[in-house]
Amino acid sequence: MAWYRQFDWLLIICWILLFSAGLIAIYSATLGPVSQFLPTYIQGNFLNQVAWIGISIIALATIQFTNPRTFQQISYALYVICIILAIATVIWGVEAGGARRWLVVGGLRFQISEMLKLATILAVANYLTSRRDISAEHIGSALVAVVLMTIPAIIIILQNDTGTALVLLALIPVMLFWSGLPYGISLFLISPAIVAYFAVINWQLGVAATIVLTIAVFFIQKRPWLTGSAFIVGNLVVVGVQVALYQILKPHQQSRIEAFVNPALDPQGAGWNVLQAKTAIGSGGFWGKGFLEGTQTQLRFLPEQWTDFIFPVIAEEFGFIGAGLLLLVFTILLLRLLSNAGEHRHPFAQLVIVGVAMTFFVHLLINLGSAMGLFPVIGLPLPFVSYGGSAFLSYSIMLAICINFHFFKREFSIYS
Repeated sequence: MAWYRQFDWLLIICWILLFSAGLIAIYSATLGPVSQFLPTYIQGNFLNQVAWIGISIIALATIQFTNPRTFQQISYALYVICIILAIATVIWGVEAGGARRWLVVGGLRFQISEMLKLATILAVANYLTSRRDISAEHIGSALVAVVLMTIPAIIIILQNDTGTALVLLALIPVMLFWSGLPYGISLFLISPAIVAYFAVINWQLGVAATIVLTIAVFFIQKRPWLTGSAFIVGNLVVVGVQVALYQILKPHQQSRIEAFVNPALDPQGAGWNVLQAKTAIGSGGFWGKGFLEGTQTQLRFLPEQWTDFIFPVIAEEFGFIGAGLLLLVFTILLLRLLSNAGEHRHPFAQLVIVGVAMTFFVHLLINLGSAMGLFPVIGLPLPFVSYGGSAFLSYSIMLAICINFHFFKREFSIYS
């Protein structure tokens, strides 16, 4: 077989389509008709993104010449290095937008948390590969994996970057389930997130969600200790959410939660982002207003429209058709990754691909949910579409590794 036929061209085409859509939206959001009202450094975002795409193309091509076993061999070392750099960011990092996410080295800013996602996926995949039997009787191995994913999440929370921490925590049930963790325990692991979502809206809904999930865990697993734990943990989450809302969270975080529940309470303040985003999405109609013709975008009603709220830019200017095609490309990308994971013979490659797919999915879900008022605004970019050099390079490296595993899937066997 010719070497070029071994590439996963479907993933590469999806990658190209997504960053092309991102460039179009970033151009509209930063270099449109009234771009002169934006700061100079924002007007340069388009060219900066083009530069990062160029760097990512080089990285993607380079990774294809790398032995796939290398990623397993360096996983623990990369994890430790990224943890150290993340701690350094907490201490010496640059603060912007209320979060201390960037570490400045030689005049360049790096968002270490983006690379930490990849390092965590590689390290956890390596560990779980060495522990082939993750079951109810071997729960200790699962707990070690949970710790490996929780440590970076805690460090990132200290950076005041809740969104990235949620992405890491979302990896826990998915990677463990793929490793053989029973359905009931997997449901138990995701139940706190489900309960917390409803508890934010109303504490009674949180309690109701706890009861429903407890019953589901009982019928799936039928282990009294697990059922009781699910009920206790669910209620603790309800109490914890209510305490956090009014005692722990900072004022700007509380306002985001309140805006999520009812944006109309403060339409000129905390609710502004969601209301303007929903207006932009709705005003696009079926065909959209046209490139550079979106009023919400060009008149700068949309906040952070080149990063967190880039989807409303696309929906307003290209309508239901444009937004739908974008989501279709994301769907193809995610399904292709899961298909590759299922077809691969090596457990390390399977777990890495699943972890990458879950990372993209959580970003997609929360970014779109925030824009449509389904989730609080927590500042997660849309993969390959939103502006952001460190994030784009990190996502591209993740995808490049998945393409590498597909290219070498015959050589990278279960016996290697």
